[in-house]
Amino acid sequence: MLTNRQLFLLNTAQTSPAPRGLEIDHAEGLFLYDTSGRRYMDLVSGFAVSNLGHRHPKVISAIKNQLDKYLHVTVYGEYVQAPQVRFAEKLVSVLPDTLNAVYFVNSGAEATEGALKLAKKHTGRTGILAFRNAYHGSTHGALSVMGNAYYKAGFGPLLPDVGFLTFNDPADLEKIGVKTACVIVETIQGEAGVRVPDTAYMQALRKKCSETGTLLILDEIQTGFGRTGNLFGFEHFGIVPDILLLAKGLGGGMPIGAFIADKTVMDSLKDNPILGHITTFGGHPVSCAAGLATLEILLDEELMEPVARMEQLFREKLQHHKIKEMRGKGLMLAVQLSSFDEVYGVSKFAEENGLIVDWFLHCETALRIAPPLIISEEEIRRACAIILEALDRLPTG
Repeated sequence: MLTNRQLFLLNTAQTSPAPRGLEIDHAEGLFLYDTSGRRYMDLVSGFAVSNLGHRHPKVISAIKNQLDKYLHVTVYGEYVQAPQVRFAEKLVSVLPDTLNAVYFVNSGAEATEGALKLAKKHTGRTGILAFRNAYHGSTHGALSVMGNAYYKAGFGPLLPDVGFLTFNDPADLEKIGVKTACVIVETIQGEAGVRVPDTAYMQALRKKCSETGTLLILDEIQTGFGRTGNLFGFEHFGIVPDILLLAKGLGGGMPIGAFIADKTVMDSLKDNPILGHITTFGGHPVSCAAGLATLEILLDEELMEPVARMEQLFREKLQHHKIKEMRGKGLMLAVQLSSFDEVYGVSKFAEENGLIVDWFLHCETALRIAPPLIISEEEIRRACAIILEALDRLPTG
């Protein structure tokens, strides 16, 4: 009889030649447990999904309560479903006044797709500007605004009329003009290796978009829901987007995404033609119940308050001559090393010693540090000790 690992390689679509292959039996809080009972501290949070940790009791309770009522009942937008309504109401209550209409979808990539369509429909323009080294998902439209040609090879032609700017370069903002429907940008570039922009730059970007009638789409798929120490990353920069993208941490571990805009903008999808964006499972009632519980936990349990202190502790403890730089904000950090070989060596040693770290799609020479917000100071010290030992063991030269 074949093992689960053998069946995984045989029957499950693969995304790389060498998947990690850990077989997870269960997860709780900060930790993953494999089928042998071995425990791993999760410093990746399922790639910024499990901001509350794995299986937060209140999220599980919300899921179970909704399971007893109904699952899928119809395509999104047709019936009044309390989990969607209540979650949207709560989201709008913590957002600026101009972000008051929520369209729930299945994922971050679909949020990107919906936002690009919305921007073109509302403005009547076709031009899209994105950023080099950006990542907004891997579906066709999202791939078009990915800022790395390597991942586009073999999938063209992609969306026309897409151009690219250099992140944090004010001179490039002159490319934004009256033919530009939207600029789509990560508030903090994630897969580029956690690149934090200057506040002045973000404010200049906002100003240029306003002057040209261009919609500013902020991708908060990784930065949203407390990861940076604020509920939303844009709060650090004193700006408000025209369209906001959320996913990952939005559902407390359940699949859900959203694009959010002013209702006067969102209503562009209602007619000419009707059904401007359609999704069968978007805003699934179980995912929305989990999302509402997640947001309430973040607000009620003050999980964001210690994030800046936790960031500082990582910075203090991760001091080593092989670390070239630490970048990031809150618990969204990149530890810059010299090569992928070093990153892989640290990652492999860490996994062997019960710690999960990873690297970035567009920056494989840096370690990803993005633990659940519930991590304790003692757990940070333990994690850093493993990373430092891994660095000590790397070959010299």
